[in-house]
Amino acid sequence: MLAVDAVNKSNSGHPGLPMGCAPMGYALWDKFLRHNPNNPQWFNRDRFVLSAGHGCMLLYALLHLTGYDSVTIEDIKQFRQWGARTPGHPETFETPGVEVTAGPLGAGISNAVGLAIAEAHLAAKFNKPDTKIVDHYTYVIMGDGCNQEGVSSEACSLAGHLKLGKLIALYDDNQITIDGRTEVSFTEDVLKRYESYGWHIQHVPDGNTDVNAIAKAIESAKRVTDKPSIIKITTTIGYGSPNKSDTAGVHGAPLGEDEANLTRKQLEWAYDPFVIPQEAYDHYRQAINRGAQLEEDWNELLTIYRNKYPKESAEFERMLRGELPNGWDKDLPSYSSDEKGLATRKHSQICLGALGPNLPELIGGSADLTHSNYTDIKGETGSFQAETPEKRYLHFGVREHAMAAILNGIAYHNSGLIPYGGTFLVFADYMRGSMRLSALSELGVIYVLTHDSIGVGEDGPTHQPVETIPSLRAIPNMLVFRPGDGNETSGAYKVAIENRKRPSALCLSRQGMPNQASSSIDKVAMGGYVLEDCEGTPELIFIGTGSELDLCVQASKQLSSAGHKIRVISMPCVELFEEQSESYKEEVLPSSIRKRIVVEAAESFGWHKYIGLDGDSVTMNSFGASAPGGTCMEKFGFTLENVLAKAKTLLNSP
Repeated sequence: MLAVDAVNKSNSGHPGLPMGCAPMGYALWDKFLRHNPNNPQWFNRDRFVLSAGHGCMLLYALLHLTGYDSVTIEDIKQFRQWGARTPGHPETFETPGVEVTAGPLGAGISNAVGLAIAEAHLAAKFNKPDTKIVDHYTYVIMGDGCNQEGVSSEACSLAGHLKLGKLIALYDDNQITIDGRTEVSFTEDVLKRYESYGWHIQHVPDGNTDVNAIAKAIESAKRVTDKPSIIKITTTIGYGSPNKSDTAGVHGAPLGEDEANLTRKQLEWAYDPFVIPQEAYDHYRQAINRGAQLEEDWNELLTIYRNKYPKESAEFERMLRGELPNGWDKDLPSYSSDEKGLATRKHSQICLGALGPNLPELIGGSADLTHSNYTDIKGETGSFQAETPEKRYLHFGVREHAMAAILNGIAYHNSGLIPYGGTFLVFADYMRGSMRLSALSELGVIYVLTHDSIGVGEDGPTHQPVETIPSLRAIPNMLVFRPGDGNETSGAYKVAIENRKRPSALCLSRQGMPNQASSSIDKVAMGGYVLEDCEGTPELIFIGTGSELDLCVQASKQLSSAGHKIRVISMPCVELFEEQSESYKEEVLPSSIRKRIVVEAAESFGWHKYIGLDGDSVTMNSFGASAPGGTCMEKFGFTLENVLAKAKTLLNSP
């Protein structure tokens, strides 16, 4: 009824799912969920994910009823309004008690796989036979829409392979979506699909009233320790509404005052809108004392663990505080210009190898491209499997979108783990939904994206990102790095690791490039800096990134030897440069110097701010082609001759 009243008052929202899922929400939160309303961030709580995030009034009602200060009755009344802690879909950054930002369907269940991976990894790493300090479940409520979205199929397939026994999903089988009954598009046997994934399956045929059957199914799922579980619970969407239940009309529209009154009569609910009887509060808010006791018991266990295992405890508690270990970056490599230039994907592998021993919380892998992305941590043996969850290398398989969503889930676990994942840059398009949620939810996920331009070569335009880097730069709160050599790759990792509330996309080359004499690990944090300069005021400024940075340096040398005054700016991260002081930006890129050339093997979108009306660029304005990488670069104008020609034209212009 809280869902009915809140959606009616806001004249916006989804009452159907909360009405149908109320029994399963009650059974789970009242009888199973271990949480502490007075401390939503207590580490060893069970995680609850409402994957069907449009039904968020179910979650807000449960948070309110069980005593979370984050959701008062006034917050419920302000559902979907400006500044309310009850937004239209659950958001971690708005509402304490919300575990994941569940908007796009399928994302939540996929995040839950990441949460379960984090629990399994930390349990294997820190638990002792006599002291289990990591021991909690991940519960999910998902719907037909979640099961139709492909990302859930990817993630749940991997979850079955990994035998994540502490992942339990309640599937709201109400057979309704926005377009009507699911029979118009979705007739598969969902439980058989999950059984083939390796999940434990059950069916509760009456989810409308049989709370005991739901509870027994959850108990049964908890006894299965070597498989994730899904419980199909058949419900009636909008249960209790005489005229709108079991219709698409109750999915995403208010009942209206008349139908709400009829629903009150049907359910024998003799209370006005937003009125909750004290006996209901008294029952639900037993969760407060239970939760306080659970946390107190865990704190006592942690004290025992601390005394018995001081070394492990120190690392565990440091991670929970979000502190990086001393000297974590001390082995990041630096380079001189005499050292052989490598592809930045190879420099990335060297960085991961340097970080691995000093940063035990680093966990990640690749979407079946380990030996192309170079995402393995040198010296590490084995990978995270059902039998070896203490390992920290994840084989995601050919599942880019699930990889990104799972990485988000690991970050949502809020236990200090630093997740990273690799694929080809062009396949960021497969991950974009989850990458956007990384940025929105302030998750410090690191995306290692290699083969960053037409320099990929023979694989052709399907594998050659052209517009991808500019499109990633358009995502708010996303750091996009395109390092120009080994030092800048180390600098990108340093910034990415330190930014725990911003995701980072490291766009890395397949082809080698020289190490620059004046490149800097530390200056990457400025986003852009002067790499090569002249005496006095420059006549022309080059701005370069990635493998094209050296073209700018070589052109500058030739023009300087001919008597011109040239400056070269390296711009490994546009977002960080934009965040610098106005005085710094003016110092690096004086507004009075209007002759500027950007060189980047990507679409020019976004660079016009720096080029201005009098500048030019060597960029892409088409898709690539299938040919050797060097040939592609030559044919599309990424040559010293073309860069020089454009520079001379500008220098000779008024």
